[in-house]
Amino acid sequence: MAGTRGGYSAISSFSRVEVLHLIQSHPRRTVAELAEATGLHPNTVREHLARLLDAGHIVRETEHRMTRGRPRVLYSAATGQGESSSPIARRKAREAAARGDLMRRVMPWTGVSAEDLGTDATHQLDAIIDHLGESGFDPLIDESALTIDLSPCPHATAQANHRGTLCSVHLGIMQGVLTEAGGPLLVDGMRPSCNPEDCVVQLTTR
Repeated sequence: MAGTRGGYSAISSFSRVEVLHLIQSHPRRTVAELAEATGLHPNTVREHLARLLDAGHIVRETEHRMTRGRPRVLYSAATGQGESSSPIARRKAREAAARGDLMRRVMPWTGVSAEDLGTDATHQLDAIIDHLGESGFDPLIDESALTIDLSPCPHATAQANHRGTLCSVHLGIMQGVLTEAGGPLLVDGMRPSCNPEDCVVQLTTR
């Protein structure tokens, strides 16, 4: 199933990708830590964090402390688990599932089949297709092989020197989206390829 809606992507800026990569690698980051690690002005970091929060890619919490001083705001990746679950990501997953169910009722010959995968897994794929479309990809789902073909990768040429970071961030977000949607599917990794524009993500079941 393919689909692209285009529009603004929260990870269209590599500086924002870099910020998210740091948060995915080490949760409960502060603005000051992220500014020091990236060399960005703290206000720029705050702007990036606001975009990532609005997209449902990260969550924030206020530090609990027993000493004097203003508590710090800590940022972690939205993994879909416990306190790292984003209400925005959950809402987007529900909306994607509703759109997918409507599409299957109106045009049952298109889209992912709930009969083949089960309702929960189907809704997970609805959520991941929705996310990837917003991120500039045109995903092609193979339900039997549990693969998502993202070729050609729209980021491969523009950010060729940062491919490892970009792929890691995208895979982390995809896993978060699947977990937020709820169901048996997990990201298993990315198929290796000599061509940086070829991108096939392998899924697996719990």
